[in-house]
Amino acid sequence: MREIHREKIARIQNGGTPKVLDLFAGCGGISLGFDRAGFKNAAAIEFDAHAARSHAINFHKGLSPELFEKHAQAHDITLIEPSSFMRDMGFEGDADRAIDVIVGGPPCQAFARVGRAKLREVAEHPQAFKQDPRGNLYLRYLHFVRELKPVAILMENVPDVLNYGGHNIAEEVCETLDDLGYDCGYTLLNAVYFGVPEMRERMFLIAYSKELKKRVSFPAPTNWISLPKGYDNSRKVALKTISSDLLGEEKYFIHPPVAVKSDCEPAVTAEEALRDLPRITKHLEQ
Repeated sequence: MREIHREKIARIQNGGTPKVLDLFAGCGGISLGFDRAGFKNAAAIEFDAHAARSHAINFHKGLSPELFEKHAQAHDITLIEPSSFMRDMGFEGDADRAIDVIVGGPPCQAFARVGRAKLREVAEHPQAFKQDPRGNLYLRYLHFVRELKPVAILMENVPDVLNYGGHNIAEEVCETLDDLGYDCGYTLLNAVYFGVPEMRERMFLIAYSKELKKRVSFPAPTNWISLPKGYDNSRKVALKTISSDLLGEEKYFIHPPVAVKSDCEPAVTAEEALRDLPRITKHLEQ
């Protein structure tokens, strides 16, 4: 692992573009962020056929028709192996040399309390969310990390992933990654504090190869707003596993950066975000 990490780091430091694999990719929201930051989207895995084709259109239009169709195919991550998948995507040689960064957010329905309520209703069982197989898909994420040996990792999910029936999934993931040779950390970030016109709270987990000797940190907020009390209460529920282990059991948790009103711009409103778009008026004329 360490030798492969050193090879990848050297290639990137010598001008090579970091190659990203997006797991549970959807149509490519996380892929887009990395693309704009100068990374190359090498491949993606997505279960939904429409989303997988959308992702290919968004990031792989320049490929040959045959290879494009391979990227446009939907895949069940529980049924494919990293090495065979990378070969199918046109990568030659050892699969663990193909990818530098793995990103993605495992499906959140089993973790989110809204999703749990729906599962309870459908299955007519109070603990139905614990039986949802999607709740274990983070283990497939870790399997791809073991096999492809990226030098950096990003995982995103709903805050309740920190309290999945009393179990902190993020802490478990960090413990595993630490054993695999990564420095890890996770926190909660709200998109509204970073210029997004939406109050969306999410858990973010970052891991770096220990060969990078880089400490995990998270960006300082650029925007400020007084969040409704419901968001604070939701965060407290998610952080129950953290607050119950104040003696240091949750060693990978990093306290969320605090938005300071005097240091930040006002939060971006929906009106400000949309005002440069053409006005839609035809509906007024039937």
